[in-house]
This record gives sequence, C-alpha cells and structure tokens, in this order.
Amino acid sequence: MTFFDFIKFGVKDAFDVFIVSFIFYQILKLMKGTRSAQITVGLFAVAGVAFVSYWFQLEGLTWLFSNLATFGLIVLVIVFQPELRGVLAQFGQNRIFRRFFTVEQKKAMDEVSKAVLRLAELKYGGLIVIERQTGLRDFAESGKEIKAELSSELLVTLFTPYTPLHDGAVIISGDHILSAASSLPLTVNMRYHKLYGMRHKAAVGLSEDTDAVVVVVSEETSQISIAFKGILDSDIPKTDFRERLTAYMNK
Repeated sequence: MTFFDFIKFGVKDAFDVFIVSFIFYQILKLMKGTRSAQITVGLFAVAGVAFVSYWFQLEGLTWLFSNLATFGLIVLVIVFQPELRGVLAQFGQNRIFRRFFTVEQKKAMDEVSKAVLRLAELKYGGLIVIERQTGLRDFAESGKEIKAELSSELLVTLFTPYTPLHDGAVIISGDHILSAASSLPLTVNMRYHKLYGMRHKAAVGLSEDTDAVVVVVSEETSQISIAFKGILDSDIPKTDFRERLTAYMNK
C-alpha cells in the first residue's frame, strides 16, 4: 500500500477547495492597493515566526503566540473591518442576490437622477461616483467623510458653488453618500485632454481603474456625461439620462 492510497479526493473535496480559494482570492483582490495589503504581509511574517517557534520548541515564543491567539480573531475582525464589509457587499452585489435589493437601487437611481437634472438646470458643476463591485474606500478617504443617506437635495447642496465641499467628487455606495470633495486620478488618454475639463478627465480616469459609474455635469454647458470603463458617453439628453444611468449600473 502506497502513501497515495490514503488520499481520497472526490468531487466534494474539489468543491470545498474551490470555495475556500475563491474566498481568499476575493479578499486579496479587495486588499490590493490598500494599506491592508501591508498589514497582511506583516501577519504572514508573524505567522512564520510562530511556525518557527513551534518547530524548534522555543518555549518563550510558543507561550507568547499561544496567548496572542486567544485575542487574534477579535483583533483581525477590528483591523480588517473595511475588507470584511467589502466582501459582504460584493456578495450583496452578486446577480443572484441583487434581485432582493431592486427597491433600494431604484430609489438610489431616482435620487441621483433628480440631483443631476437639477444641477444641470442650475448650471452647477457636478462629479458623482457610484460604486459598483470595486471598492472605492481609498478614493473616499481622500475627501471629507459624509456617511449620510443619499438624497437629491443633499447632492445639490454639496455641489453648490462656493461651499466648502463643492470641488471634487461625491462618492456613493448603495443608498448612502460616503464622501465629498474626494480626489480622483486623471486619465492619461490624450483623446480627452484637449476637449474636456478636469471633472471629465477625473471621471474617465477613475472609470479606467475601477468599474464605477461616474456622472459629470458641466458647469459651462450644463451637459451631462457618464464615464464607464474608460469611455465617456457625453451630451446625454436629459430625458434619457435616468434610463442610460440604469443601463450602465446593470452592466
């Protein structure tokens, strides 16, 4: 009898490995480019030291890590709270579960649509980022934290000229406003450099790096545009905006 005779790997085991791998992949993808990635590297280093201490039976280190393990789970939950929230949010954004949240999504789209049309009517510039599956917390942290329930009135107020937060982007997640006056990366695509201003360049720039839907209202022309996947859909008729926005959100 060989060593491999003891190994029984069936369909259930393959499914188990796939699920665990998928969970780790999603967590690592959410951490990519954030400060949590550095924390993860540090945790792996600590785990390596713990393994060495157990392997060589270093009593002092073994005692230390044994006691730290008692509180380790609580510490990990606190440290990785944003990532865990992001993982749960991604499950909620899955097509299988999304049908249960159509009412909330419809309300959010209604509020954004009313605000955008009002901004265009008033000739107020606006830059609204709507989060989809890619987390935007790093961009939200560059501005002023809001964490308020989404409403068209609040959006219009935030973009009112000469108010402290009217410059920069408003970032929306679900039916809440995460931040205002947030900074976005500018596109390097020369196609947009000569024809458009900073808001449009920032909208395209973010859409190149994430799957967010970014709405721009021009202060000079009152034209409404939507940036998605690095492409700017400009001069959208006001009567078609609500439908066009919903189509981008459902892609």
